Parts: sequence; C-alpha cells; structure tokens
Amino acid sequence: MTNKLLLVDDDEILLALLRSSLQPHGFNVSVGATAAEALHAAYQLHPDLIVVDMKLPDMDGAELCQRLRAITDVPIIILSGLNGEESIVTGLAAGADDYITKPYRIGELIARIRAQLRNSQEIQNTMPAMVLEMGMITVDVNRRKVTVRGEEVELTPIEFALLLCLGRNRNAVVSHRMLLSEVWGPECINQLEYLRLYIRYLRQKIEKDPSHPQIIRTERGMGYYLAA
Repeated sequence: MTNKLLLVDDDEILLALLRSSLQPHGFNVSVGATAAEALHAAYQLHPDLIVVDMKLPDMDGAELCQRLRAITDVPIIILSGLNGEESIVTGLAAGADDYITKPYRIGELIARIRAQLRNSQEIQNTMPAMVLEMGMITVDVNRRKVTVRGEEVELTPIEFALLLCLGRNRNAVVSHRMLLSEVWGPECINQLEYLRLYIRYLRQKIEKDPSHPQIIRTERGMGYYLAA
C-alpha cells in the first residue's frame, strides 16, 4: 500500500527536491508552503505521516504541531535547522514524534519516515478490539475506526472524541459544558463556538442530511444526544 506523505516547508526548491527524492520510494507526496495550507491538506487528504519545517511564514512548527494534533494522530516529523536541546524538546512536547536537524541525508529521512510508519501500524495491529454498536454507527475504539451504514468514515481526533462522548451516553442528553470539558478540557467549558463548529463537522460526515440530523440531535439550551 502506498503511504501518503504531507511535506510542509516554505522553501519551494527544497519541497521539489524532497518530493522527487521520496516518490521513487513508493510514497505519494503532497506539499504545503504555509501552516494554513498544511492544516487544510491534513484535514482533506488524511496523510499517513506529516513532515514539518520548524520555521514557517505564518506560524512556527511547534504551534502547527499542536494544531495538527486536533486534526490527526498520524506521526509528525519536524525538520529544522535549529539543533539546540530547547528547540528539540519544544517540538517533541508540541506533539511531534521525531525531530531531524538540518543538514541531513535523504536516506536518513526515508529511514525515519519508514520507522514511524511501521511503529504506527504495529500499534494499530496490536490493540485489542473494543467495539461500540450505536444503531447504524459502529466504533472500534482502539483502532479509531468508525463505520456508518457499513461505510468507513474518516474522523479527526476531536470529531472522534466528540462522537465517543455522545456514544457512551447514547439516548441521553450530554450538556454543552460536559462535552466541552471532556473533549477540549475544563478550561474550555465556555467556548460554545468550538462545540457548535465540530458538531456541524461531525454531522456532515455521518448524517444523510446534515441540515435535518437524525443521529446527533439537539436539545435546545441544554446540549446534544446521540439517537441510537
């Protein structure tokens, strides 16, 4: 199976070089020059691994890693000319799985990419099945696999956490504050716009008609519930 890679760097020459070097090794490579492009591509393309430069014109690599972790849990590798311990610790603490300093050999990068992909696959393969059946929705909790009406759908980590919280309390109203606390953390219990936005995203992926939802229902002024 061809692995999809997303490369993020504002150096167009370097991106072209990396793409031409990686594609012959069986990778399907997409690129982005800014953090905004990276976030959009990660959401739309569902890459298997992301390579991020630490310095981007619209956001530093550490902040981008944090934002990517709200969209995907695939491995992230940082490429950077910053080789100090503080920079490495910052990058890894932000959610990156590996940190490679420049200059580097393309063979080393390929080896690191394959190692991260292998580790990610092994983790998925060794997790025991824990399946929730919620009407027309089936959720394999450990493998993070969701099927709706027999068809698999791709959810971001936040969408998945939101569905899981609703599913564990199915047919019961879950308050706005409880959903915000469980999915985003107790410091976000008043950020209702986060919840409304991601409920809309989730409905677009699992409802036949998102404008007239039948699965994720609204209890006005209180919260939401999953009808199963």
